[in-house]
Amino acid sequence: MSERTPRPVSASRVEMTQLVQPPDANYLETLFGGRLVEWIDNCAAIAAQRHAREKVVTASIDDLHFAVPIRLGDIVVLKAQVNYVHRTSMEVGVRVERENPRTGERTHAARAYLTFVALSDDNQPLSVPPVHASDPDDRRRAANAITRREFRLMRRKALATADP
Repeated sequence: MSERTPRPVSASRVEMTQLVQPPDANYLETLFGGRLVEWIDNCAAIAAQRHAREKVVTASIDDLHFAVPIRLGDIVVLKAQVNYVHRTSMEVGVRVERENPRTGERTHAARAYLTFVALSDDNQPLSVPPVHASDPDDRRRAANAITRREFRLMRRKALATADP
């Protein structure tokens, strides 16, 4: 496969599960937000690496939205995929679900968007193959990713010109 041959979204998909155990929970017996960020970052990194077929590094975590608390003993299901590629960077979306271990019922618990950059052996940014969004959901995600990228760039510019 040539370096710039588009790769299907499906090639980057990852699903991970974690059990919320006592070291993962706070005094309210809910999952520490920082632990969830760690799990999200790991899941997203695997998706980015699957797409790029190179080592990757997290460049940013734009948005992380918590919908419901995740409790001690719950199963956390993380689903990640590359939504969009722009030359050397990739947006990875992660959906987090809370699963009740007794009933199997799943509830949307959080969502996050991360940007990764592929790196060469000398840690220089590498060109990443485009992503091929073949179905309507993947095309919608790609279009939304482009909008988020524009906001990300505007936010970076605003922060660069802000007073220290």
